[in-house]
Amino acid sequence: MKKQLLVAAVLAATASLQAQAGAMDDGNLTIGGFGTLGAARSNLDEGQFARYNQAEGVGDKARIGLDSNLGLQASYKINDWLSATAQVLTRKNTSPTFTTDLTWAFLKARINDETSVRVGRVVMPIFLISDYQNVGYANTMMRPPIEMYAQAPVENVDGVDLTYQRAFGDLNLTTVAFVGTSRGKLFVPTAGGSVATYRAPAMGLTLTGEYGPFMARVSHARADLTSNDVAPINALTNTLKTVGFTQLANDITLVSGKKVAFTSVGATMDWNNIVVQAEYAQRRAKEAVYIPDTNAWYTMVGYRIGKFLPYYSHAAYKGAGRSITLPGNFPKTGVLAATVNGVMTSAEQSSDLIGMRWDFAKSLALKVQVDRIKPGAKSGALIFAPAAGIKKNVTVVGAALDFVF
Repeated sequence: MKKQLLVAAVLAATASLQAQAGAMDDGNLTIGGFGTLGAARSNLDEGQFARYNQAEGVGDKARIGLDSNLGLQASYKINDWLSATAQVLTRKNTSPTFTTDLTWAFLKARINDETSVRVGRVVMPIFLISDYQNVGYANTMMRPPIEMYAQAPVENVDGVDLTYQRAFGDLNLTTVAFVGTSRGKLFVPTAGGSVATYRAPAMGLTLTGEYGPFMARVSHARADLTSNDVAPINALTNTLKTVGFTQLANDITLVSGKKVAFTSVGATMDWNNIVVQAEYAQRRAKEAVYIPDTNAWYTMVGYRIGKFLPYYSHAAYKGAGRSITLPGNFPKTGVLAATVNGVMTSAEQSSDLIGMRWDFAKSLALKVQVDRIKPGAKSGALIFAPAAGIKKNVTVVGAALDFVF
């Protein structure tokens, strides 16, 4: 029943807004949106396949919550140099039910033809597709590779960003610098699952170059991540203090705030019906913390045949070390040793996927996709896996209807 109600609500909202948007737009006001109606299932129910930060994934029964979402956006031109934009997004994230979040909310001031400033809530441009990663229609694949997009826990920041654009012949360069504070929730899948809140003052710089059908982006960001209620980590650090390893407890915890850096480089090409997208990223702790260092990458290739676009992608992420050195007198074996080493060890995973995109009508695209997941350490990105871990390959099949209006 819930599935039918969601579908009916999304379709009703779409039809209503499409009919009213033109009437409400007085030349200064623009209303639009995007959405995805998707269903997916896997061949395994021992663990669930989920997008990053989701409290519920899919098992051996089809569910609509993995990929379905609805976004609404309004922009108002106040005058020739000032405008306002707001966007809300409904999806399944840290809750097993659909919730709505404010993802964009900013004032934009155009200083001149090359420079603009935005003040408010903006999405952090730390990935190749950060600006539209939740817009299914704007993406070739049915979902951004989990191996890549699970590496950074923050999506948006409340603060200010400065954009500078300059053309050098046919080469267009865009630089974005931002500073602010990110606040939100993190789903912690261990010990049955819990939700923690975080606060992260952050800053970063992104350089994007576009030349005809080619685009490349380099990004670097740093955040001081603080969380007081990561339940499994707090329980572990309390135990460590009790048995005399106070410094190790202070190293592991996020309560005092820890600096983490994220760097990515990516590129796209859409040339002569050939579509290519690739990205590589590193997450590095700049202070001692339980969060492991990681490397992640993916490559996607596709070929457009009329309204059809078949594609293939390979993605992977692996551990790249840890920022904590255990004290010399720390036990080598036992439950405590296993627990500490477990939280500081990165999950690892690779996947191969094939899919087909069909742009069968204006602003509508149908996608089908099959993912072959190869979980490694700690069951990869699968949630609610058994303590012994999942080593066998997992197949996930899905279909989605993407739309914009």
